[in-house]
Amino acid sequence: MIWFALRRLMSAVPTLFIVIFASFMIMHAAPGGPFDGERQLPPEIEQNLLAKYDLDKPLLEQFYLYMEGIVTEFDFGPSFKREDFTVTELISQSWHVSARIGISALTIALLVGATLGCLAALNQNSWIDYFVMALAMTGITIPSFVIAPVLSLFFGVWLNLVPSAGWGGGAIPNMILPVFALSLGPLAVIARLTRGGMIEVLRSNFVRTARAKGLPEGLVIRRHALRAGLLPVVSYLGPAMAALMTGSLVIERIFGLPGLGRYFVDGALQRDYTLVLGVVILYSTLIITLNFIVDVMYGVLDPRVRASQ
Repeated sequence: MIWFALRRLMSAVPTLFIVIFASFMIMHAAPGGPFDGERQLPPEIEQNLLAKYDLDKPLLEQFYLYMEGIVTEFDFGPSFKREDFTVTELISQSWHVSARIGISALTIALLVGATLGCLAALNQNSWIDYFVMALAMTGITIPSFVIAPVLSLFFGVWLNLVPSAGWGGGAIPNMILPVFALSLGPLAVIARLTRGGMIEVLRSNFVRTARAKGLPEGLVIRRHALRAGLLPVVSYLGPAMAALMTGSLVIERIFGLPGLGRYFVDGALQRDYTLVLGVVILYSTLIITLNFIVDVMYGVLDPRVRASQ
């Protein structure tokens, strides 16, 4: 098991390096620059600004200096548009908002989605199955940027039950609408994955054997079927967690949340290279780390995965 985990871990470092290199080159290849604007700067001032941030050097040398700062000092550089802050400071001020919203949304999606998926699988081709799958398809097909304004308008403006926008210091009423809107998509996917996995497992030989031994149906489902039936969900949780924690750009914009999404969008529009790269590196690290955890969990849940390695 240790060698299995080490092999997965060894592939993570070069993957992260490739992602950083590709993102760096793509950002610098985009038209415009951080100091382009409606007001044209005098050439000598613009040249001084480029020299201050090493933007006048060759592209590969810029990348080397950027990586040197990350590796030696864990420094993502200064923000080009927010002169009083570094990228590390901006991320440290906002990551907890995205993390709190994302973890809450994924927790609800996992608990509710897995429960609904199990109910649908245990009652296949019944009205419960059709009802759950209809809800799941609705959650998958309707994007969050459509659901979020509707929820804000209905529950926040018309009924005035919860705040329609704002963070409010992380108060629970302010989190209800964004968490609910953010969890609907993953909830629907988890419900469908759980249903499919459970139906396949319930027809397998080892479940038939457990039933033939006279084990109670509840024990067969909890001890045998559920563990194998949730394997597709485990594979989905890694990228889903990273996407919810750092990729809820639209939700954060709609509800006015001070999370990473605000900086990512503003940085991309303003060509703030270091800010965008900092968010991308954080996002990539989360994906790689969580996928590593998922691989290890997969090996724990299914010994055939370890044996194949």
